Amino acid sequence: MKLILREYNLKLKHTFTISRESIDFQPSLIVELQEDGFSGFGEATSNPYYKTTVPVMMQDLEKIRTLIESTVNETPEDFWSKIHPHLKHDMFALCALDMAYNDLYARQKGKKLYELWNYTTETNPLTDYTIGIASIEKMVEKMEELPWPIYKIKLGTKEDIAIVTELRKRTNAIFRIDANCGWGVEETINNAVALKKLGVEFLEQPLKADNWDGHKEVFKHSVLPIIADESCIIEEDVAKCHNHFHGVNVKLVKCGGLTPGRRMIQEAKKLGLKTMVGCMTESTIGISAIAQLLPQLDYVDMDGALLLAKDIATGVTIDFGKIRYSELNGTGVTLI
Repeated sequence: MKLILREYNLKLKHTFTISRESIDFQPSLIVELQEDGFSGFGEATSNPYYKTTVPVMMQDLEKIRTLIESTVNETPEDFWSKIHPHLKHDMFALCALDMAYNDLYARQKGKKLYELWNYTTETNPLTDYTIGIASIEKMVEKMEELPWPIYKIKLGTKEDIAIVTELRKRTNAIFRIDANCGWGVEETINNAVALKKLGVEFLEQPLKADNWDGHKEVFKHSVLPIIADESCIIEEDVAKCHNHFHGVNVKLVKCGGLTPGRRMIQEAKKLGLKTMVGCMTESTIGISAIAQLLPQLDYVDMDGALLLAKDIATGVTIDFGKIRYSELNGTGVTLI
C-alpha cells in the first residue's frame, strides 16, 4: 500500500466568522492510499482551536509511513486500532488516514461504504446550510443567496436575537443555532425562550466546553434541546454528555475518523441522545465520508464544500439539503 499526502488551501466564498475567529481560507490535508489499482481518499482540515495544522499532520503521518504502507488485508477496525497508539496525540491526522482506508477497503470489496456497513438510505436527514456571523444585512444576504430548508446560524454577538428575528422575516426554513461556546448559563436559558418563538429547532454548544455544571443547569431549564460539540470530542466524551446534553455532534476529525465515529453514534443511541455529525469546512472528500453515516443520524451539518469558492473533488452532491451519492464505490470521491 502506498501513502500519498497532499496539502491544499481551500478558498471560501465568503469570510467565515464564528464567535471566536474569522477565516477566508481553510488549510486541508488530503490522504490517498493506493493498492492494487484502487485509491482511497481521506481529509482533515486544520483548526486553531484544537491546535492542529496541516504541516504537523503530515509530519505525524510521515513518522509512521512504514507501518501504514506495510499493512496487508486488515479490516478498517483493526487498522485503526493498530495506528491509534501512534496518532492518539493527532486525531485529525488519524481521521484523514482512517477515512482513506475505509474508502479503499470498500472499493476493493466492490461496494459503497454505507452498503458495506449494511445501512439503508431511505430516511437520510437533510443537511443544513451555515450562515456565519456578519452584519445583520450581510447575514440576510448570505441566506437569500442560497434558499435552503434548514439553516445553521452562527451566533455569539450582542445582537443575537435581533439577527434571528430579522432572518425569520425572510424565510420559513428551520433554524438551528450554534453559539460556539459564546454564551453564559442565564443567557442561554433566556435566549432559548426567545429563539423557540422564532422557530429554532435546537441550540448547539452554547457554553464553554468544560463548564459541566453550567451544561447541567442549561439541560434542566432550557426550553430548546442542547447539542454538544466542543464538549464531545472523543469516544469517552459521549457518556459524559448524558444528562448534560440532549444530543451530540460527532466531528470525525476530532474523534479520529469514521471508525470511532460509528462507535460514538451507537453509544449515543444507547444513551438516548440525539445523533448528529458536523463538518469542519472540508472539501467534497470529507463531506462524502460524512454522507456514509447519514442513515444513523438525526441531524447533519455537511455543507462544508458548499462554502468553498472552488472544490478539489467530486463525490456526493447536495440539492436543497438532500444528499445524492456518487455512483462510484467507497465514499465515491474523485480528486480533481
